[in-house]
Amino acid sequence: MPTWAGPVIILALVIIAVVIALIALQVARRRRQSQELHETFGPEYDRTVSQYGSQGRAEAELTTRKERVEALDIRPLAPADRSRFTQAWRATQARFVDDPTRATTDADRLITDLLRVRGYPVSDFERRAADISVTHPNVVANYRIAHATSLANEQGQASTEDLRTAMIHYRALYDELLETDTERTTERTEVG
Repeated sequence: MPTWAGPVIILALVIIAVVIALIALQVARRRRQSQELHETFGPEYDRTVSQYGSQGRAEAELTTRKERVEALDIRPLAPADRSRFTQAWRATQARFVDDPTRATTDADRLITDLLRVRGYPVSDFERRAADISVTHPNVVANYRIAHATSLANEQGQASTEDLRTAMIHYRALYDELLETDTERTTERTEVG
């Protein structure tokens, strides 16, 4: 064996080891990223994977959503806005007894207005739901169901029970959107 063969073999083995290490680091990074996205988005992660038919494409979409929402100016409500929305929600709920159709339509509009005031773009429902999934992943499914019921309601295809369920779903999102960052921090501190 030539004298240069030993160092070349060693160099080749080192290069192979480095490549294997880099691949292992890349796989570990992707797993960690997948786990972080799954923890951040909860059930929305699984819904998006199912929708896109590919974990990689779904994760790219979720990452894009996260980056888009981070660039938005999402803000807590001013006390006057909070009071106005609280009164409006109470009136909407009370209206449900006598006019469930109108109350459900009003709830959908109220949520849209609340999102707008908080800083979310509201022009397109799918975009709105995607943006909400970043900060409120556990109730975005409720919002999608409630909105679909509201659309069915406009076509006269929703029962009173459907409308009642939609109002419950709207309420879950409403409660989360009405909270301020200070309240969330305080709750987490008290619980943890």
